[in-house]
Formats: sequence, C-alpha cells, structure tokens
Amino acid sequence: MAAGSAITDEDDRPRTAFATALRSAIATSGLSLDRIQARLLARGASVSVTALSYWQSGKRQPERQSSLSAVRVLEEVLAIPAGSLLSLLPPPRPRGASSRRGRATTEQPLTFPLEALQALLDKVGAPHALERHHQLKLVGLHDLCEIAADGGQRAVTARVVFQAGADGQDRWLLVYAQGDPEAGPPVLNTLRNCHVGRAEVDDEHGLTVAELLFDRPIDRGETHLIEYSLTNPGPPYPECRNTHYREFRRPVREYLLEVRFDPDTIPAKCRQYSAQGPSAGASTPDLRQGTSPLDRRDLKLDQNNGVHAVALDFGPGVFGIDWEY
Repeated sequence: MAAGSAITDEDDRPRTAFATALRSAIATSGLSLDRIQARLLARGASVSVTALSYWQSGKRQPERQSSLSAVRVLEEVLAIPAGSLLSLLPPPRPRGASSRRGRATTEQPLTFPLEALQALLDKVGAPHALERHHQLKLVGLHDLCEIAADGGQRAVTARVVFQAGADGQDRWLLVYAQGDPEAGPPVLNTLRNCHVGRAEVDDEHGLTVAELLFDRPIDRGETHLIEYSLTNPGPPYPECRNTHYREFRRPVREYLLEVRFDPDTIPAKCRQYSAQGPSAGASTPDLRQGTSPLDRRDLKLDQNNGVHAVALDFGPGVFGIDWEY
C-alpha cells in the first residue's frame, strides 16, 4: 500500500487519508470517473480513469509531478478547498537522474523483491518455478519498447522463440515489472500462437505474472514462436526511468532490443548496458553480489527515431538500453 495515514473503511480494506478524502469528494460531487477525467482534460490535466480509480481506492497515491499538478486541478473540479487533498499526501519519493541510474547500478537490486514474485507464482500454481529445471530453452527474443511523447512507456511488444527439451511443453511463464507502479498494470495481449492462462498482479510492486499457453504442445527438439504485447493506457504514460532492460536467469542465444521514441521526445544520448553474473537463486541478478561491472556502449539514433542493441550467447545477467534528454 502507498505511504500515508492508513485507516480502514466499512469493508475493512486498507485506505489512506488521501484516498478516503478523495472518495468522499467524488461521492459528494455526483460525478463519474469518466466525467471527472473529461473535466480534468478540459483544464489541461491528463489523468487516466485507471489512475483515478487507484487513487480513490488507496492502491496508489499521486507521486509524479504531473500527477501532483493534476490533483490541484482535481480539487477545482470537485469544488473542494485548494490544498485539501494535496495536504494529505506525503513528500514524493526521490526521482530524476539519480533515481533512474539506481535501476542499473550497484546501488540496489535491479527490481522487485523475491517475496513478491514468489507470492504471485504460488497464486498461478507454479510455486517451484524458480528452482525447477526448465524444459524450454530460450533461443531468440526480440523486444520493441515504444516511448511516448511525454517520455513514458507506451508499449512493449515481444517476439519469443523457444526450443523444447522434453515432450509436451505447452506454456511459458511471463514475469513483468512495471517501472512505474503508480500507473497500474499494463494490458497483456497475445498476438501470435498463444493465449493467456492464469494471471496475477501485485499492484504494490507493479508486478505481473501470467501463463502464456501455446496453441499446441511441442515435443523435444521442436521450436515454437509466440508474440505478445504489454500496452499502457495514457497519456500520461508510466514512467520508465529512461531505461528498458531484460534480466536473464538462463542463457539466451540472441536478444534484440529496440527502443523507438516519439518524434517530440528525442533523447540527446542513448547507451546499451549489460552485466553478466549468477542469479544466485533469486528471480533476478543482484549487481551487488557476484555480477560483472556494467559494460556500456554508445548508440546512435536511426532515421526512425530508434536505437537497437543485440546480445549473443548472453546470460545469466542483465541487458538493456538507457537514455538521457
């Protein structure tokens, strides 16, 4: 749950003081979330209905500067005193260049807590997924990350090729961490040769775990190609902390990463980075323990406002692209 003064309402769900005040103001106004969103937009503040829903339920609190600015306009729309909602919010967590770099340096683990992942694995019926020997080999992976005009992440499309090490392989477990949990989980769409089975989301950590079920089982030696996308509603789009990366627990023969930028948000500098090392039984490598130092290389934008990087026979480890404006 987001930081703040936690209380409990009639149905015993955890709430924050901000969420409770917002819910009360919305109820008094008689406006639907759709109408509130439209009135915010008319005043130049763009907030998704999903974000408004998360704010009033206590799942999320506004933290980004654009969100805090929108709360000021929201107070006007709901006809409540200026500052009555903002005053209930805690100071925003550190953001900017230093916090972005923390996602890809030795300052901290790269991503979500192992306990959060394990809880979701239990829910989808795969409690031993981290320890067992997997019979699907990742042969090739192509990620296309699309960055919107506001610098947030619009979508990620992935094309994946597997080779079976045993007969009857019929599914792959997708684990995805949203870089900006405040924005809510992305929409998972299957595009080719698979469909979604059991899926669970951890709102607090922006973590999604989903089974991608193959259209048919594959036997030893066979390959299978699937394609899926993770799309975010917006604008505003979720902050991606100026980076996109994959964390590999096992080697991959080829990984192609593309990042494509909106023409209105062209970065001044792009770099690929990588670090190889053991995952030490965790869901992802911790660069503080046993991995190599980050290897960086400058990238040049192409004519389509994009950059790409390729890793061959890579892993375990982390491979990504970051950028500066």
